[in-house]
Amino acid sequence: MATKPPQGDPVQDAPKVAERKRAAAGLPAIGHTLRMAHQQMGVKRTALTLLSVNQKDGFDCPGCAWPEPEHRHKAEFCENGAKAVAEEATLRRVTPEFFAAHPVSDLARRSGYWLGQQGRLTHPMYLPEGADHYEPVSWERAFDIVAEELTALSSPDEAVFYTSGRTSNEAAFLYQLFARKLGTNNLPDCSNMCHESSGSALSETIGVGKGSVLLDDLYQADLIVVAGQNPGTNHPRMLSALEKAKANGARVVSVNPLPEAGLERFKNPQTPKGLTAGTTLTDLFLQIRIGGDQALFRLLNKLILDTPGAVDEEFVRGHTHGFEQFTEAARAADWDETLAATGLAREDVERFLHMVLESERIVVCWAMGLTQHKHSVPMIREIVNFLLLRGNIGRPGAGVCPVRGHSNVQGDRTMGIFERPAPAFLDALEREFGFAPPREHGYDVVRAIRALRDGEAKVFFAMGGNFVSASPDTEVTEAAMRRARLTVHVSTKLNRSHAVTGARALILPTLGRTERDLQESGEQFVTVEDSMGMVHASRGRLEPASPHLLSEPAIVCRLARRVLGTEDDVPWEEFEKDYAAVRDRIARVVPGFEDFNARVAHPGGFALPHAPRDERRFPTATGKANFTAAPVEYPHLPEGRLLLQTLRSHDQYNTTIYGLDDRYRGIRNGRRVVLVNPDDAQALKLADGSYVDLVSEWRDGVERRAPGFRVVHYPTARGCAAAYYPETNVLVPLDATADVSNTPASKSVVVRLEQSATD
Repeated sequence: MATKPPQGDPVQDAPKVAERKRAAAGLPAIGHTLRMAHQQMGVKRTALTLLSVNQKDGFDCPGCAWPEPEHRHKAEFCENGAKAVAEEATLRRVTPEFFAAHPVSDLARRSGYWLGQQGRLTHPMYLPEGADHYEPVSWERAFDIVAEELTALSSPDEAVFYTSGRTSNEAAFLYQLFARKLGTNNLPDCSNMCHESSGSALSETIGVGKGSVLLDDLYQADLIVVAGQNPGTNHPRMLSALEKAKANGARVVSVNPLPEAGLERFKNPQTPKGLTAGTTLTDLFLQIRIGGDQALFRLLNKLILDTPGAVDEEFVRGHTHGFEQFTEAARAADWDETLAATGLAREDVERFLHMVLESERIVVCWAMGLTQHKHSVPMIREIVNFLLLRGNIGRPGAGVCPVRGHSNVQGDRTMGIFERPAPAFLDALEREFGFAPPREHGYDVVRAIRALRDGEAKVFFAMGGNFVSASPDTEVTEAAMRRARLTVHVSTKLNRSHAVTGARALILPTLGRTERDLQESGEQFVTVEDSMGMVHASRGRLEPASPHLLSEPAIVCRLARRVLGTEDDVPWEEFEKDYAAVRDRIARVVPGFEDFNARVAHPGGFALPHAPRDERRFPTATGKANFTAAPVEYPHLPEGRLLLQTLRSHDQYNTTIYGLDDRYRGIRNGRRVVLVNPDDAQALKLADGSYVDLVSEWRDGVERRAPGFRVVHYPTARGCAAAYYPETNVLVPLDATADVSNTPASKSVVVRLEQSATD
C-alpha cells in the first residue's frame, strides 16, 4: 500500500557518513527500487507500471535518455528510472485543498524534497496579483490570463518559452510553432545548461551536434573512454552496455575527479553473476583534476603524432581539414604543464596511450563533467581531434558519445526548440505553414534570466522542468523571476518554481508519460528521441491522475488558438484531436522524419540519419571534419581555495530529490555535505564532521554563500571538492559561462570554506 507524504520537512542538517561503496546495483538496488515504488504506488500498481517501462509497446522512461537494446528484458529499467516512474505514477495528490492550506510563503520555505513528495497536481491553479494562495481556475480562464499578458506586451520578444527535456516531440514541435507564430525565438531549454557545449563543439567539427554512435558500436569497441560522467547514478542502464562490451573484449578507461562505484564494479541484478561477484568495468582510472581534460587529450594527441604509424593518414587526408594547424599546436604540448593541469602521474598517461595504440575502435563518452566549464567547447573539440587522428569517427565500434541526461532533450532540439534556429529549419517551417518566422536569435537560459532581471522580459512560460532550481546564481534567478508580470508552469508535480513567481502565476497540470492520452480521435501516443538518435513511440498505460489534466499538445493547441485568434490558419484543433496530424507536418519540416507515422509504427522505432556515422560525410563549413587548435586552458586555483563541482546524489534526478541518501558515496539522511580530499582538509584545518560555509569567488567580487555544509573527507582529486546541486547553484555566477555555448560553468567554481556559524 502506498504511504502518505511527509507532513513536515525531514531534518537534513545532520547527515550520517559511512564508507563509500565500490560496486553498483545488485540486491541493494532491487530492494531500494521496490521500497520506493511501493511507497509511491503500492504493490499492484508497481508491477503494472514497471513492466511497461521502456517496452516496445509501453512508455519511455521519463528519466535519462539512454537507448534501449533491440532485445529487451521484461524489467528494462534501472533503479533511478524506477524512482522517476514511481514519482510520476504516485497515488499521492496535490489538490486545491492542499493549496488552501499552504500559502506560497509557506511553500517557499519548504525543501525541494518535501515539495516533490506531496504528489501529482490535479487542477489548474492561479495565483492572483498580491495573493498568497493559489486558487483553482478553469482551463478557459487560465488561457485567457496568458493571452491577456501576451497581447499586452510591446513586443513578442518580451515573452520567454522554456522547455524541459521531458516534453515529447509532438508537443515540442507545436510549442516552437506557437512561439514563432507569436513572433519570437525566445526558446531556451534545459540543453542550454547541460550539453550545449557538446552541440557547439560537434557542429563545428563533424557537422552534426549529436553523438555518432549506436549501442552496437559500444558492443564492438576495443576501448571505451568514459570522461566526466557517473553512469551508475545518472545513466545506470549504460552499465549493462559496458558490461556487454567488456564481455566482447573491450577495455574501459574512466577519467573523473571522483571514484564512482558504478564504474568500479557493476552487479547486474538481471544475472546470477551480477547478484554475486559482478563485473569489473574500469581497466584504468585516471583521477583527473577538475577541468584538466583538454590538457590530457592535447598531450595524448601529441604522443600519437610522435608514434610512427599511429595516425590514420588516409582518413586524415581524405576526410579532414586543419590538420597542419592542429599538429603545430599539439606538438607544443608539455609534459610538466599537463601533469600540473591534470594531477595525473606520467605512468598513468603512458598506460592510457598504450591502450589507445592497441585499440583499432575507440568510443569516447562524456557528460556534464566536461560540458560545464569555461573551456568546455575546446575541451570537447580536443576529444574530436583525438578520434579523428586514428579515424575513429564513421566506422563501426567508434565515435563520439555525449550521454544526454533527460529523456527527450535531444528530440526537443531536433523539433526546433532552439533560440538560434538554423535558417534551413525556418525556411522549411515557412514553406509548410505559410508565415515568416522571426530570424533574429532569441534568449538562451542565461540571457533569459538577464532579460527578466533587467525588465526586458515580462512573461515566462515553462513547458515542464523546475527552472528556478536548475538555473545558476539562485538569488539572482529568483529575483529575476519575481520581476515578471506572469509566470506559467506546465507541470506534473509541485516544485520550487511554483513558489517563486511573477506578479501573477499559473500552474497547468499535465499528463505524465505513464498515463493514457485519450483525444477525440482515440488513444494517442507520443514519440521521443534518445541519446543516440533513435526515435520511437511512447504509450502511457495508467488512468490519468485527475480528470482535470490536459496533455502537453492539448495545452499548446488551446493556448495557441486563444492567443493567435480564429484567423490563424494553423489547424490547432486538428492537431489536438490526432497527433498523427502533427507527425505528418514534422515529416515535411524536419529532415530524417520522412514518412514519420509509418516508420514510428515499427516496434522500436527508427534511427535518424547521421552523415558522419552513416557515410563518413561531414556537413561542416569546409565539407570535412575539422581539426581545431585552441590554446590549452585549465582552472588555476588561488592558495587556500578549492575547485568545486556540483553533482547529483544517488537519490536524485536532475532537480528532483527522491530521498536524502547517496548510497554509493556513503551519505545518509542529508544533502548538505561537501566532499574534500583528506590531504586538502588537513592543509585547510578542516576536520571530518566539521561544518563550513561554501563561499564562491569570482571576478565580480559578489559574495555568494551556501551555509552549513558538513565536511566529508573523501578521495576526490587534490584541490577539488564536490557538493550537490541545486543547493550549491547559489554559488555559480550567472555570468560564469562556457565560451561559445554560454552554458553555466557549474563544474569549476572556485570556493573558500569558512567555519560555519552552525558548527
